[in-house]
Amino acid sequence: MVKVCTYNNKIDKSALLEQHTVLVKRIAYHLLARLPASVLVDDLIQSGMIGLFEAANNFDNTKGASFETFAGIRIRGAMLDEMRRGDWTPRSVHKNSRMVSEAIKQLEAQFGRDVTDIQVAEKLELSLNEYHQILSDVSTGKILDINDLGVSEDALKFDETCHGDDPYQSIENSAFKKGLVACISTLPEREALVLSLYYDEELNLREIGQVLDVSESRVSQIHSQAMHRLKGRMQSWQN
Repeated sequence: MVKVCTYNNKIDKSALLEQHTVLVKRIAYHLLARLPASVLVDDLIQSGMIGLFEAANNFDNTKGASFETFAGIRIRGAMLDEMRRGDWTPRSVHKNSRMVSEAIKQLEAQFGRDVTDIQVAEKLELSLNEYHQILSDVSTGKILDINDLGVSEDALKFDETCHGDDPYQSIENSAFKKGLVACISTLPEREALVLSLYYDEELNLREIGQVLDVSESRVSQIHSQAMHRLKGRMQSWQN
């Protein structure tokens, strides 16, 4: 852990920026493995440096959190915000994503249990291959992620003591996290495992494929279906 430089109890912001440039690059390359091939690492680093600068300006070393933890969240957030602003995903993919989420939600309400790929495909009047292709398109477009469930991915990893002066935000994020954990525990075993490896262990799709002994594209499909299932089950957090 990098020590926060201070002078007369004031944070040396220039030193923080210099010391944590490598953190920006590390996060950029980690995200790059989980993003479309069209994304350039230099763009991620540029937006990440803005996040690092904001972190240096807003960090309060009296709150008990390390600067590296605080900055990492701001850096990832800045990179993801930049990705959303440059969303290149075709409208048809967004439309299909909403269609899949609604189909899963309706089927699970009808049967009162998890539904299979085949059942969803039949509901949508698609072949299984066509349904899997939609899941792959959605995953490649990165249009459905933890962020779409009502809170950022970083909030799940952020210590509740680090939310600044907004106790209500801390309470909301804490309640969301508990609700999400409970909801994930109800997913089919393989879907829950993929989410755990992806978000908790921070493995990329290729690495998860090696763990599960399936192709990277199949991991992408499993992740996508899990997120669609969660979106329906966590709908109250999106209102």
